[in-house]
Amino acid sequence: MAAPQRLIVGISGASGVIYVIRLLEILKGSGIETHLIMTRGAEITLAHETRRKLAEVYALADHAHAPGDIAASVSSGSFRTMVMIDAPCSMRSLAEIAGGVTAGLLSRAADVVLRERRRLDLMVCETPLHTGHLRNLTAVSEMRGSSPRQCRPSMRALKRWKT
Repeated sequence: MAAPQRLIVGISGASGVIYVIRLLEILKGSGIETHLIMTRGAEITLAHETRRKLAEVYALADHAHAPGDIAASVSSGSFRTMVMIDAPCSMRSLAEIAGGVTAGLLSRAADVVLRERRRLDLMVCETPLHTGHLRNLTAVSEMRGSSPRQCRPSMRALKRWKT
């Protein structure tokens, strides 16, 4: 039996929320089941960077989960996914993931993905990076073992869009 085509999409409070909105628009109706988790910081960033309403973004996903619902389906190892993406990934979320701190659903889901040896893509947007940020990126990368494709930080080129 083939694993369901599921994607967990996390949005934390870093600048660049338009990237994940575009991703959700592309995936809508594609047959890939999307599960959205937005932190409170992401909701604030959404209001500052776009003209989109929160309900519009939630409607782009097949399932939207409350950021504090650590009992949601995506927080279980039995919930099989193709990949989890945190885009944009804030330094706070990165630190929680690197430290194994499961303060909310986003970091809990990422923790489960790492534990189950599944793919986690982090779009780290904040620059410049200091040594603590680099150590957190290294820690997350090392949690994935020797496979370099498992944790891929992505640096974006654009600063702000108002859409």
